[in-house]
Amino acid sequence: MDRVSAFDEPLKKLLGGPTAKVMAEHLDLHTVGDLLHHYPRRYEERGRLTALTDLPLDEHVTVVAQVADARVLTFNGGRGKRLEVTLTDGHGRLQLVFFGHGVHKPHKELLPGRRAMFAGKVSVFNRKMQLAHPTYQLLDADPGDDAEATEAVDAFAGKLLPIYPACKQLDSWRIAKAVDAVLPSAREAVDPLPASLREGRGFTPLPEALLKIHRPATKADVAAARDRLKWDEAFVLQVALARRRYADTQLPAVARRPTPGGLLDAFDAKLPFTLTDGQQKVSKEIFDDLATEHPMHRLLQGEVGSGKTLVALRAMLAVVDAGGQAAMLAPTEVLAQQHHRSITEMMGELAEGGMLGGSDQGTKVVLLTGSMGTAARRQALLDLVTGEAGVVIGTHALIEDKVKFHDLGLVVVDEQHRFGVEQRDALRSKAATQGEKRSPHLLVMTATPIPRTVAMTVFGDLETSVLDQLPAGRSPIASHVVPAKDKPHFLSRAWERVREEVENGHQAYVVCPRIGDDEDDPGKKGKKKTAEEEATADKRPPLAVLEIAEQLAKGPLHGLRVEVLHGRMQPDDKDDVMRRFAAGDVDVLVATTVIEVGVNVPNATAMVIMDADRFGVSQLHQLRGRVGRGSAPGLCLLVTEAHEASPARARLGAVAATLDGFELSRIDLEQRREGDVLGQAQSGVRSSLRVLNVIDDEEVIAAARQEAVAVVAADPELEHLPELRTALDALLDKEREEYLDKG
Repeated sequence: MDRVSAFDEPLKKLLGGPTAKVMAEHLDLHTVGDLLHHYPRRYEERGRLTALTDLPLDEHVTVVAQVADARVLTFNGGRGKRLEVTLTDGHGRLQLVFFGHGVHKPHKELLPGRRAMFAGKVSVFNRKMQLAHPTYQLLDADPGDDAEATEAVDAFAGKLLPIYPACKQLDSWRIAKAVDAVLPSAREAVDPLPASLREGRGFTPLPEALLKIHRPATKADVAAARDRLKWDEAFVLQVALARRRYADTQLPAVARRPTPGGLLDAFDAKLPFTLTDGQQKVSKEIFDDLATEHPMHRLLQGEVGSGKTLVALRAMLAVVDAGGQAAMLAPTEVLAQQHHRSITEMMGELAEGGMLGGSDQGTKVVLLTGSMGTAARRQALLDLVTGEAGVVIGTHALIEDKVKFHDLGLVVVDEQHRFGVEQRDALRSKAATQGEKRSPHLLVMTATPIPRTVAMTVFGDLETSVLDQLPAGRSPIASHVVPAKDKPHFLSRAWERVREEVENGHQAYVVCPRIGDDEDDPGKKGKKKTAEEEATADKRPPLAVLEIAEQLAKGPLHGLRVEVLHGRMQPDDKDDVMRRFAAGDVDVLVATTVIEVGVNVPNATAMVIMDADRFGVSQLHQLRGRVGRGSAPGLCLLVTEAHEASPARARLGAVAATLDGFELSRIDLEQRREGDVLGQAQSGVRSSLRVLNVIDDEEVIAAARQEAVAVVAADPELEHLPELRTALDALLDKEREEYLDKG
């Protein structure tokens, strides 16, 4: 077997079909290399018990503990059997529960005093933490049955037990056995680090690092292996990004400089306020980029309400001044319509170029969405292809093949994390002018603050601009957690507060995670649960807009004008509701997260987020930014039934405690599991990050970026570093490399 193909060997050959199938479907592991890069999450020391006091609710855990007692209970008049086992580690206790036919084996094996490794999902039943039907492996000898238990002891005695990221179908120790089968291939590992870099930093050779991370003899082994593997991850990723940035500098683009006395100057003269220092600084960075002959790739970060749209609009007008066209992509139709409305309002007669009463310096601003009528759509397409429309705002409908531009100079993407990279790429490919391939300039806007290390890692091919000043006149927002289950009177008070805001002439949002029509949860009604299902049931379905709106209108908000807004409504109906809410004709808007970005109603002062624990930290921060947009202070109430000690409650406490988006994004990252940062949301393929932590390893990432830039500057095609090329192909497989290509 040659040294490259050892890592490409399918797992099916070594582990057999069933195990390989579970690994592929549930852990996204397909080859020997994938499994060797599936590192232990932590290590248990033989003889030490796991702390049972701080197990995370609703997560799949592996614990090592001792059986304190076990008893069989009957129910259903003696027809059903349940085995309850209590574990202890000297500090905390944890209950295990087994049902039906699953009772016999554990009843014989899990005797008081036995030690074992247990794996299962943590749930709460009757206010106690429990694992229902966990899998387990005994770790000590049963005097009555020496052979099997002794084998388990021999396997683990005196060693650090690796605990792997596992799944319900495959627990940690089975993964450990599979790793044993492929571990000899670690010796075939191709080392991606240039020799000078490896020796200069004194790193452990790669084969040795892989052996030590999976089967360490000491904690020092783990530390040395992690240091080395972190560097590989950071360096290979930064090389890919550095190559992307280098390639971008080689691409042609049309330099776009605004015309003095043109559209941009006319627009600036109309503004009723002066730009903040931050807006002026960021605008200069963007205009400098637009004036070069290779494409701008810039990320514009700014808190909700920091004036990103205004900065982006000025860039768009500069491009129109220079004879080009600008397109703004929004993630939803509601948001595209909102942007179109606010931009045409800001521009006034300047948005009516070529129309009666329009300005001579103006241009046409068109909206293009999937649900437009045929005639309006045909006219918009015509305006784009003739160049009559300088600015177009739309959803991904802009990317369809039939949409042709006269001369696309700038693409602005709003809320990048909601928009697929392939879609951005498709729009960029539309900038071919007269058959000549020229990339448009690209500006990506996000209201999700991103820590510097993540920006270097996830958006490493984009230059970053940050708007960190809020315009004058924005009001503070008070945030509170409302524990609905523990303190129902707090929820009653929340609805009283909403009523008080409305009585003071203001308006409120109520946000729910679900719409609540039949399409939401088919076939869930009418089926009685068994005792086992009751004990292991997931939480109730998330609260729904349609149900909550009805309850509020009949109950605590009776007499107020309550309306609903969600993504499955007809676009005209959505627009109608938003217009009436903006005009003050609706008191309370019960909505899904469709209002998360871009909705601007300064008179809305209160927001109640139902089942707030079902939303992510940055999403809660985004939603909260919808209130307090006028002169009156804002109020955000986070309603939850989450257990007081749960990670979900800690997350909500963090959101309530600070309005600083950067601080929250840091907390968010610290609480997520590995793989999420560069995971599905960004690239559509598995994250390549295994041991690198983008929060803690800032120095590693910064140093790796520096080394990567130097390597790529000296050898852009990596002709003299074939091992690094191989690692790029393996770690950042083709799909992921393309993702980076699409920027």
